[in-house]
Amino acid sequence: MKRLTVMLLCAGMCFPALARKIQDPFPHKKEIYKKGWIDFNKNGKKDIYEDPTQNIEKRIDDLLSQMNLDEKTCQLATYYGYKKALEDSVPTAAWKTNILKDGIANVDEHLNKEIGDPNTLATALAETQRFFVEYTRLGIPVDFTNEGIRGLCARSATSFPSMNGLGCTWDKELAYMQGVIEGREARAMGYTNIYAPILDVARDQRWGRWEGSIGEDPYLVARIGVAMSKGIQSQRVVSTPKHYVGYGDCKAARQWDSRTDPHITPSEMYYIHEYPFRKVFQEAGALGVMCAYNDYDGVPMAGNYHYLTEVLRKEMGFKGYVVSDSYAIGRLNGVHKVTPNYKESGRKAIEAGLNVRTEFNDPTEYITNIRELVLEGKLSMERVDELVRDVLYVKFWLGLFDNPYTGSTKEASDIVSCEDHLNTALRASRECLVLLKNADNMLPLQTRYRKIAVIGPNADSKDYIPAHYGPMGFERFYSVVDGLKSVYQHDDVEINYVKGIDIVNPGWPENELMCDTLTTGEQQSIQEAVELARRSDVAVLVLGDNQRTSGESRTRSSLDLPGHQEQLLEAVVKTGKPVVLVLIWGRPATINFADRYCKGILAAGYPGAQGGLAIAEALKGDYNPGGKLTGTWPKTVGQLPMNIPTKPNANWEPMKYHSVANKGLLYCFGHGLSYTTFRYDDLKIDSIHTQTAHVKVSCRVTNTGSVAGDEVVQLYVNDVVSSTTTYEKNLRGFERIHLLPGESKEITFNIVPDDLILINEQKERVVEPGEFKVMVGSSYEDIRLADSFYYRSDIATDGDLQPIEKGKMIDESNFKEEKE
Repeated sequence: MKRLTVMLLCAGMCFPALARKIQDPFPHKKEIYKKGWIDFNKNGKKDIYEDPTQNIEKRIDDLLSQMNLDEKTCQLATYYGYKKALEDSVPTAAWKTNILKDGIANVDEHLNKEIGDPNTLATALAETQRFFVEYTRLGIPVDFTNEGIRGLCARSATSFPSMNGLGCTWDKELAYMQGVIEGREARAMGYTNIYAPILDVARDQRWGRWEGSIGEDPYLVARIGVAMSKGIQSQRVVSTPKHYVGYGDCKAARQWDSRTDPHITPSEMYYIHEYPFRKVFQEAGALGVMCAYNDYDGVPMAGNYHYLTEVLRKEMGFKGYVVSDSYAIGRLNGVHKVTPNYKESGRKAIEAGLNVRTEFNDPTEYITNIRELVLEGKLSMERVDELVRDVLYVKFWLGLFDNPYTGSTKEASDIVSCEDHLNTALRASRECLVLLKNADNMLPLQTRYRKIAVIGPNADSKDYIPAHYGPMGFERFYSVVDGLKSVYQHDDVEINYVKGIDIVNPGWPENELMCDTLTTGEQQSIQEAVELARRSDVAVLVLGDNQRTSGESRTRSSLDLPGHQEQLLEAVVKTGKPVVLVLIWGRPATINFADRYCKGILAAGYPGAQGGLAIAEALKGDYNPGGKLTGTWPKTVGQLPMNIPTKPNANWEPMKYHSVANKGLLYCFGHGLSYTTFRYDDLKIDSIHTQTAHVKVSCRVTNTGSVAGDEVVQLYVNDVVSSTTTYEKNLRGFERIHLLPGESKEITFNIVPDDLILINEQKERVVEPGEFKVMVGSSYEDIRLADSFYYRSDIATDGDLQPIEKGKMIDESNFKEEKE
């Protein structure tokens, strides 16, 4: 431990406050560290909970029996880290007398922004952990939690695309690898719990947190989420998905103190919003979950016994502990008004099954309230024990009672942002790219154009890489300008850059409601861009979102390009030079003008620190984009809500009645082009008539173009005739494959009964007999192959099976615009 002190003193040269705190460290209690076990309660004997050979349940029983009320209640709260709630970077004498003397469930985001060197950070977290092990009565270690939705939220951590970018990869293997890397880097620095993945199913394109969501389809969210969660927990780090549940469909996508009143039917809650959480808990075994701010059917999630206990634990089989989304408990009385005061809010939350209060302030009041409620007889000790047991289970699963010091104080710097991790992140930045349009094979540019004009506010900026909930001070950043100069450095191609316009203009966001005129400065900067475009052979415009326009509490009332970006785009298009739009986006955008007048459009969902290089490679042709959209892109915000899965005809309305409510889609779910082409054939269903609802579907996909490329093969299923209305197409399988020119691969999907569940009129979850249509294609609308299988839909006649009459299938022609 002397070594830890010395290293912290060295860190003090950069962090004087840190140095002051450790000048008089707590004496190291070496005597408690025995061979093969730790004497956490300092009684000189090996208790059951200290014995690594005992099973977890026995160890928990023993520890719980030794805990007093003060110690139990401290395991029901988070203490946010340094400069969030904690005033100290490492333990001080004050900790011996304040609430921390009895322990704490977890310490969140501790020192993740203050220390850039991973080795020093690991050392500081170990020193913090040492206080809880050596200087609390029972020595219960803390769980060090942290955010991690685009890479771990720490300085120097590997930067990945945001969740919207990860979703656009449609790559389960890559999601798993990102989880592994986040877990590995977390463990190296000393963090043991990552608040990821986000499993909110985004249903409103205006939502600010669309950039933090995998997509609008529950199956896609579930498969990417399961893979990422498995990757995190493979490193013995807890995966804590969020926000449970229904948070992705709050009224009008409003945030701040709204985030309430989701208009969701019970069946929609089950089919769409519960689905990803159910899969992640049952298949990945995630041991954490963050409850959401919102209510549902009048009951806030933070105090919802049905969802936190009956559904989460009894139906989904969740075994870990629940944390509140920041002020979720306080909102019970402060926003939802279902309790008279904060103390009663705490009681309601605990009785509902919320284990750990997590807010950006000192938890002393909350912990004291829980103690008083127990002593007053208003809260049972049995319920407190149940919730504490969940927290202890996670800590034993993490191995904290065998080795509480998880960080690699000598090796963390070699692990964090190592070459392998950066290469995987670059792969993610490449795979998240979606080619939306490519008229006349405008892309790739190759070396056909000697002078390339690069224009736009996102062309030479890193502001589209949110530091919130992700890495800071990341390694190896490339802007689009940097990337283009890099990929063309050995070619006779000239790269010139002009910004042209800012992401937003002064007065944002108020001026989104009323369009204002260009300032003199904006007119001049747009004219500079126009002149550059005229002197060039091709113009690449890099527009879209950044942290000011998309992110938490950045919900919009329009989906048009923010600020005056549209005016810049129109001015450059009018030069007559070929224009390629690179859209770096946080939410779907109504880029109707660009779709009509730009010859090529490449979309990048917040692509991470190396996104500029990936974009440049795709523009030149060194990389062939193969990502797909994870949401529906409407033509106007007035069409909302518009999303999938959708009930029959709900996204469609004929134009013959001169309706202005629906003008078709800009791009459908699953859309994405390639520099090559693919042929689908040989659809096979192994059981046309099945008694088990276990069906294997396969097809062959061939690269019929001249370059290698990725295709995302998508399987959709429709219950043709059902007792209650169901969705037109349910995504039930997808695979991202890489094919060389002329290469073919057989893709196989397994359909299981859970894929066919219907909630009938009696509110039962059943698989009804009948016909199920199988559709395989390149997007939600681009279906290449189709056939049907039948579940228990045959009747026996003299020993022979005769198919019953087919039910009516969805007629795809119904979804074509009618012409007058």
